[in-house]
Amino acid sequence: MKISTLKLTLAAAAVLASTQAMAGPIGYGAATTGGGGKAAVNVATLADMAAKIKAYSGSGGLVLNYTGKFDYASVKDVCAQWKKPAQTLEIKNKSDITIRGAADSSANFGIRIVGDSSNVIVQNMTIGLLQGGEDADSISIEGTSSGKPSKIWIDHNTIFASIKSCPGAGDASFDGGIDMKKGANHITVSYNYVYNYQKVALNGFSDKDTLNAASLTTYHNNRFENVKSRLPLLRYGKAHLFNNYFGNVDTSGINVRMGAMALVEANYFENVRNPVTSRDSSKLGYWDLRENFVGSGITWGAPDSGTYANATDWKTSKAYGPTGYAYSASAAAGVKAKAIATAGARTNLAQ
Repeated sequence: MKISTLKLTLAAAAVLASTQAMAGPIGYGAATTGGGGKAAVNVATLADMAAKIKAYSGSGGLVLNYTGKFDYASVKDVCAQWKKPAQTLEIKNKSDITIRGAADSSANFGIRIVGDSSNVIVQNMTIGLLQGGEDADSISIEGTSSGKPSKIWIDHNTIFASIKSCPGAGDASFDGGIDMKKGANHITVSYNYVYNYQKVALNGFSDKDTLNAASLTTYHNNRFENVKSRLPLLRYGKAHLFNNYFGNVDTSGINVRMGAMALVEANYFENVRNPVTSRDSSKLGYWDLRENFVGSGITWGAPDSGTYANATDWKTSKAYGPTGYAYSASAAAGVKAKAIATAGARTNLAQ
């Protein structure tokens, strides 16, 4: 074995040896406990999960252990998926819920947390190649007239689609990976692996979605790879991004718009076009950049029209201020190896 290979192997082993089960969320979603210590109920199908949630009173604790399996190889034509009806598990106006995937589970349906739903965990799910196009986000968190979701933890999930260009579908052959809008608040998105997605993470429904002005979101230790854009697309509100890996991003990375504010700290970027930018809205956003690792393959460009700004000099445009919570960001140079070892489902919730 070559010395360089031995060093890489030992480094990877060190990362794996240091992993441990997650005790709970860090960041703006830190108060999330989900179903707590309630005994898990096994569910094998979307219909069974929906029935259990419908029968649940709405508070007090529900833990669903999803054991179902979907054969992604059965999808012979990914461009046929967007024409089919969406399949979605909806959690509406109900709280204190944990959805957790079993070790070898896999799903072909999305999860929608909507209205006055709070204290919800989605963890260890593998979700891919959804039906329904723009009607089907893998995970969607959305406020309605009945209320706004809060205290949400999206953790250790694997979410994937296809970036193939499908005739007639535009960029909606598959819609959002992890989207939040219309007042969704106090959310932590951690240790997820999202790949082969055109639109990864929307945060703020539109330029008129001022409900998002109070939103607080933490993204940490996620792995975003072979994707096009929205990492996240942040309108209004504040987001703290630390220790995330961004690799092979085709269009734009962190797009901060409409006066939004992002703290971008100790992340790892390589082969990314426009890694930190503000574009495609009438108002720019702001960023506080701290100790990020900028690898090879970083490129910059202008949008087709409109006002824009790029963080080409990797300098802060506005101070973020205190996050209001305790956290520990590891050195950015080690983030890629750690993300590969720990992000996504089936990692035994390693950190």
